[in-house]
Amino acid sequence: MPFFDHDGIRFHYRESGSGIPFVFQHGLGADLNQTFDLFKPPAGCRLLTFECRGHGETRPLGADEKVSVETFTADLCAFLDYLKIQRAAIGGISMGAAIALRFALEHPQRVLGLVLSRPAWLDESRADNLKVFATLAEFIRKYGAVEGARRYQQTEAYQEVLRRSPDNANSLLAQFAHPRAEETVAKLERIPNYVPQHSRADWQRIQVPTLILVNQQDPIHPFEFGEVLAQAIPGANLVELTPKSVSTGRHAGDVQRALEDFLLKNFAITVKMKEHDR
Repeated sequence: MPFFDHDGIRFHYRESGSGIPFVFQHGLGADLNQTFDLFKPPAGCRLLTFECRGHGETRPLGADEKVSVETFTADLCAFLDYLKIQRAAIGGISMGAAIALRFALEHPQRVLGLVLSRPAWLDESRADNLKVFATLAEFIRKYGAVEGARRYQQTEAYQEVLRRSPDNANSLLAQFAHPRAEETVAKLERIPNYVPQHSRADWQRIQVPTLILVNQQDPIHPFEFGEVLAQAIPGANLVELTPKSVSTGRHAGDVQRALEDFLLKNFAITVKMKEHDR
């Protein structure tokens, strides 16, 4: 398993394919299997994901105050530097989308394209998500991961999520199942506290091809968030996915097709030039 060292942390990462580098970051509580299970890179694309602090095999957790979207964005910059990648297509799912958007605004010279999949933030905090994840963290700290999961499933809050979005409910329970759930519980307390520092006017400065992926039946990642982002980012393309609560297989197929179309349409010439240069 490949790792890179930065800021006292050993980050686990994975890559597949060759060509245009596409860094595709996972969501809160997930790991690189999330992105690699969803997308198989076509010829001419190099898919990369590193596991953020408190996720997967990245260790140690480090200081709690550095478990943040801001720090994860700086870690992404360090990841590119380690691999000697000057420019890449940058994307992510949920938390990963927040990292990608922040990176695009802070390091525009390093971004070839932008992919925001199921964004969970716009330009302000999410009090609704904060409450949900704070409850998960409370149950883990108070009861431990196993007993906390059992008790959480008995709450009205969980039953309401289950009724509205079985996929969201499964994602919440998965936080308890993480092998290091108790050790890394700070991520559930700190990441939902994220308040984006960039305004919607800042989004209009993005001048690279942008793909936004959204689906219905997903309260944690509202469909309307994708619409707002697509209207504000110049030339952004909005693609609706099959909800995972309807079919995980169709959802994955939709993601694969959308990403392939986006990468090949916007970077086919660059791929050919790079192959020719070699």
